[in-house]
Amino acid sequence: MDKKTAGLSEAMRAKMTPKRFTKNPIPGTKFTIAVSSAKGGVGKSTFAANLSIALKNLGSKVGLLDADIYGPSLPKMMNITTKPESDGKSLTPINKYDIQCMSIGFLADEQTPMIWRGPMVTSAIKTFTQKVLWKDLDFLIVDMPPGTGDTQLTFSQEIKIDGAIIISTPQEIALLDVKRGIKMFDKLNVKIIGLVDNMSHFETEDGKSYAIFGKGGVERTAKEFSKNFLGKIPINADIGKAADSGKPLVEVNPNHEISKIYLQIAEKIKLSSSIFFFKSSKEIPKVIGSESTKTGSKLLYNTAEAVAENV
Repeated sequence: MDKKTAGLSEAMRAKMTPKRFTKNPIPGTKFTIAVSSAKGGVGKSTFAANLSIALKNLGSKVGLLDADIYGPSLPKMMNITTKPESDGKSLTPINKYDIQCMSIGFLADEQTPMIWRGPMVTSAIKTFTQKVLWKDLDFLIVDMPPGTGDTQLTFSQEIKIDGAIIISTPQEIALLDVKRGIKMFDKLNVKIIGLVDNMSHFETEDGKSYAIFGKGGVERTAKEFSKNFLGKIPINADIGKAADSGKPLVEVNPNHEISKIYLQIAEKIKLSSSIFFFKSSKEIPKVIGSESTKTGSKLLYNTAEAVAENV
């Protein structure tokens, strides 16, 4: 084999060598928890919003990051119509119901589509995790988009995720994607805190129960993959009404039967954080950002445009 051929072979081997990623913690946070599914339409955003309020009601300082660039729900669910302040280098999360919130939806009109390729989405995610002034958070809840694509890979490979909560309906067609999501997190070494059976059943006023989407599928999947099962959340019209009104049910009615279920799940998550996360580190790193006073929303777009010009 001549030197030219050998050199080409070494170059090819270099390209094929797996890239090593450094998982960076999100400044200003203790624990970062992803709410995921890999399947759309199973209630991740509603769960993330109500879980955030439930954790707040348990005394934690909580942030909520809407990581769904193409379909942000946070502005509607939390009734936020203002834009975050910026000094040109960082963004300040918007505080609503004592929850620090950030979403691409804060920076664009409600009906404006985000027609972005993968590198621009990745850039936006990095901006939200490294250039937002999250302050003294015990938990940052990340509302993940459906699928196992760029956003999931960025969070799993380059951002320190302390755990993931998997949301699903009990329907088999939903569980097919959920199982792919579980395997993705396992492969990328992201701890799965547990699974939640959302829209598990419908209860009538006379106490009858109807398993509209099937029964027990999420719990069986949890057992199949040796994961914790965190609980069932039945279908209830009050959840949707509260979300559409911009005030999560746990906030507007903490004594509601569904709110109590969210509180129980939040207690399990707090317990999980103390059991699993503190084992890996004697001291949790915390980076506190400085105050931002100048308004504006160009930072995210400038970052994405810079990436687009080099794609």
